[in-house]
Amino acid sequence: MSEYYRLNTQAVEDLVTADESNSPPVSAAELRKYRSGPRVTMADWAKALLIKCWFAGAVCFFFLWGLGIYVTDYWDQLLILGVALGIVTDLLTNNLFRFYAKTPGANDRWMMFPQKKFIALFLNVLYAFLVLACVVMTYQAVNALLVAITGARDTVPLGVGPILFGVFVTAWDQLFITMKRMLIKIFRDARKRG
Repeated sequence: MSEYYRLNTQAVEDLVTADESNSPPVSAAELRKYRSGPRVTMADWAKALLIKCWFAGAVCFFFLWGLGIYVTDYWDQLLILGVALGIVTDLLTNNLFRFYAKTPGANDRWMMFPQKKFIALFLNVLYAFLVLACVVMTYQAVNALLVAITGARDTVPLGVGPILFGVFVTAWDQLFITMKRMLIKIFRDARKRG
């Protein structure tokens, strides 16, 4: 019975003192077998677009559809939706980008206001109103086009739903972020030359 519980002290010592200098090389394929995490990986841009689309759709679902019964005035709905979209962007979406960034600041390119300051909350709310205005105009343009094609004047062919709302918000947001990044690059290039 005592042989069964005999501890191999040399093996324990080898494990405790193991480091890169005294360990045999291990292939990357072998290390991947023991690594935790998702087996299916997504590109960073796909994660960013999916996160933005999901949170914008959730804002539509909870605030437009959820409060639509109680808040019937169109302008009040837009006010609530704009404030909610800005707050969710600042407190949830941007913090999620910061959380899963591989290095600090790596996901700043997906945020309009990447600074983690209190003023960013107000800037994100104002920016959400700009994006929301563009989304409303997109819905109006698509509906006007569909009415012109079908001739059905008394209907709204394309209603507001969370998925399409999320897609429109994400598309306009990415357009504005791309424009911001291009302007910053133009000014930096001009400063270097001047």
